Amino acid sequence: MRSIRGLLHRWTFIFLVIFGSFAFTAQVSAAEIDVEGNQRIEAETIRSYFVGDDIAKAEKDLKATGLFSSVSVKRVNGHIVVHVVENNVINQVAFEGNNKLKGDEIRPELQSKSRGPYDPAVAQADVQRILDIYKRSGRGLAKVTYRTVDLPNGRLDLVFTIVEGDKTGVKSIKFVGNEVYSESKLRGLMSTTEMNFMSFFKTSDVYDADKVAADAELIRRFYLKNGYADIQITKTDAVFDAAQGGWIVTIGVSEGPQYRVSSITVDSKFKDITGDDLVKNVSLSVGDIYNGTAVEKSMEAMTRAIASKGYAFSQIHPRGDRDPVAKTVALSFIVEEGPRVYIERINIHGNTRTRDYVIRREFEVGEGDAYNHVLIEKGERRLNRLGFFKTVHITSTPGSSPDRVVVNIDVEDQSTGSFGISGGYSTADGIIGEVSLTETNFLGRGQYVKIAVSGGQKSRGVELNFTEPNFMEQHMAAGFDLFRKQTDASKYTLYQDWVTGGTLRVGIPLTEQFTVSGRYSLYASKVAIPNSLTQPYNDCNTDGSSNIGAITGTITSTNNCLANGEASLAVKQLQGTTITSLAGYTLAYNNLDDPKNPSNGYYGELKQDIAGLGGNSHFVKTTGQVRYYHELYDDFVGFVKLQGGNVFGYGDKELRLVDNFNLGPDLVRGFAPSGIGPRDITDPNNTSTNGLGGTNYFGGTAEVQFPLFGTPKELGLKGAIFSDAGTLFGYSGNTDFNGHTGSCVASTITQVQCITLGNTTKPVIRSSVGASLIWASPLGPIRFDYAFVLSKADYDVKQAFRFSGGAAF
Repeated sequence: MRSIRGLLHRWTFIFLVIFGSFAFTAQVSAAEIDVEGNQRIEAETIRSYFVGDDIAKAEKDLKATGLFSSVSVKRVNGHIVVHVVENNVINQVAFEGNNKLKGDEIRPELQSKSRGPYDPAVAQADVQRILDIYKRSGRGLAKVTYRTVDLPNGRLDLVFTIVEGDKTGVKSIKFVGNEVYSESKLRGLMSTTEMNFMSFFKTSDVYDADKVAADAELIRRFYLKNGYADIQITKTDAVFDAAQGGWIVTIGVSEGPQYRVSSITVDSKFKDITGDDLVKNVSLSVGDIYNGTAVEKSMEAMTRAIASKGYAFSQIHPRGDRDPVAKTVALSFIVEEGPRVYIERINIHGNTRTRDYVIRREFEVGEGDAYNHVLIEKGERRLNRLGFFKTVHITSTPGSSPDRVVVNIDVEDQSTGSFGISGGYSTADGIIGEVSLTETNFLGRGQYVKIAVSGGQKSRGVELNFTEPNFMEQHMAAGFDLFRKQTDASKYTLYQDWVTGGTLRVGIPLTEQFTVSGRYSLYASKVAIPNSLTQPYNDCNTDGSSNIGAITGTITSTNNCLANGEASLAVKQLQGTTITSLAGYTLAYNNLDDPKNPSNGYYGELKQDIAGLGGNSHFVKTTGQVRYYHELYDDFVGFVKLQGGNVFGYGDKELRLVDNFNLGPDLVRGFAPSGIGPRDITDPNNTSTNGLGGTNYFGGTAEVQFPLFGTPKELGLKGAIFSDAGTLFGYSGNTDFNGHTGSCVASTITQVQCITLGNTTKPVIRSSVGASLIWASPLGPIRFDYAFVLSKADYDVKQAFRFSGGAAF
């Protein structure tokens, strides 16, 4: 009985507990939930937040929706009463006073959205977000407030009022710890610039933390390239100074000494590849200043050499043992077989325009190949040099197995097309303008296309250029040029010339510095000598009278057809149309540090063209030049140039005047276009206009370029002093045009049937010195030269001032 009674007690207790819990839960779940204050939001939607008996949690969740400005929940007589005050709904987010930034640029970064709930706290936070946007765009003193405009049915417009203020970019860039290089030199390496009077036109002075970090890396690599192996960037601080109205950027450097290479060794772990086999791929020599860029290129060259021997997996570890006392570094490379890891997949992200294959072809490795970090880094540098992308970032992640790796390439496309309106002036061609359309990444295929139409005082033309940089899926560039150009007569050339034709070309890079290119050109040249009242260059009759009636009265030594500028018989021989078919090649070596604005390095070029593959012209023309640049001191760059050329005809064809070299200031400044070399002096009145050109030339230039102190570097102004020397000689054209056998004596009233040559007795060296102003203007490079002639031949034509330039703006 006792056990039965105890069992009943236990079951009764369990029943009461279960029933009580059920009754309590049922009481909360079944209790009527009264909703008050809601206008647009359904009551059932609010009731759905009440699950179970945790009223506090339901209240918290309702507030977190952002739909309500207030929520209160309480129990009244067994009921749950929920009282809400709804937030208004935003009809639109609008902006006032924003001229520098469009609303579409600001709106995506805000939390307040159209058709979303209005929350004053969120709107206030959006004020700070807008201020941050303006600070990033160089308007750190902007002021932002907001207001609401009530609309029917609980809607409102959220309006942000913006006072943009003046531009607040980078006010100053300071360097700490630099002793070897000046602040101006280091600032010149950076893409970030300081604010100045040009800030209205530029955006490079806007502070961007990522851009400053990239600039710091450029500075570090510059030091490494110039032998400072201990270089460290100790800090890159940026402080916004409201009082000065801009950012103060401070970059700290620890330079250390400059090192020279004391020894170079290569330790190869491959059995059939010795260190001596690989050391020839090192771009440095003992005694050279240490160069971090050369070390990278050496690793690339050794990697390719090892791969050519059949070893796909290699690792190269460079090491530099520095001796700070002797200021030398013992350079060694440890070459060993790397882990057998293959590229499983190459993923490309972010290229909305550029096609995948354009990106892939910049890498020497592909899917299924052995993974090599050196070649991946080289591919990244090549992608950056294309100019197609704002950013390039490459990462590697593990593949599907331990011997597989996935390469991820993230890029961001940028605009590569441009519309150009060019303007310029030169003493030879006068005012000239050009309208052009250029696309360097045509249809995302990496192809270059340009069409240009030009017109001016003395010339007009149209040109179409196309280049495929990866012809036949090889690293060689191929393309074509189509052109039509008309050049009018001037005081330098007394004839009109129409040239129509095209060129096929292909360029093959043999190494990173050495390139060979070939070309074939076919063009028609039509020459005519104008004969009008304003240009009476072809009006001589046999009696000296004019065939257009320009001469009145008695024919005398001062009133005849020669006195008004008659063209030479050698020029008249050109009249008509000539077809030229020629093939040529160029060998070029280029290790300049900057192709547009070099300060160190060499450029050498040899060109040769052979005409006679059909057509009327038969000649061989060879030209060459060597340029050497060396930085003498901070931004003081010395420049030396040597040049020369030769042309000769073959077969039974004579050289035409236009096939000769017609030179002037391009060889020696201080002389007019076609102002030096052989001339027709039969008529003493016209020796300044009748240049005949020459078959040989050589010359040299020495120049020092320097910054103009007190002018911002980004203004692009430089000065220069120069000295030129050279000569143009040799004339192989006809001098007798009608079987003349006697002496060629100039008539006082008419042209005789032969010409007398001047400046041909011997190669006279012409020389000059002068000064220049060089401006990398928004219109393109413009140069002003003033030269003083030191030596000349008797019949040369001088021109002290020369102004040339003009490009897209």
